[in-house]
Amino acid sequence: MSTAPRPQPIADPVKVDPKHYKVEFENDRVRVLRISYGPREKSVMHSHPDGIAVFLTDQDSRFTLPDGKSEENHFSAGEAKWFSGGGHLPENSGDKPFELVLVELKT
Repeated sequence: MSTAPRPQPIADPVKVDPKHYKVEFENDRVRVLRISYGPREKSVMHSHPDGIAVFLTDQDSRFTLPDGKSEENHFSAGEAKWFSGGGHLPENSGDKPFELVLVELKT
């Protein structure tokens, strides 16, 4: 039997960052989040299941991943994008607020 510690699940953004994440709708198949960040605001490390994001405003952001690597993103208002589930720490790297709707899929 292994004595190595088991990895801990990464936190639910609604619980750890309610300033930026609000549940708009939820049932047994999906959870719909409204996500809003002010200029240069940053979250905490959290995770999402697979989902579809619909960007309501243009967005410049940085995602820091659990392994410490980061990626720069730009999304345009009206764009819809598939995201595979996983952990990240998002940050608004722009000077304007942004807003999006994320439809998280439940298994």
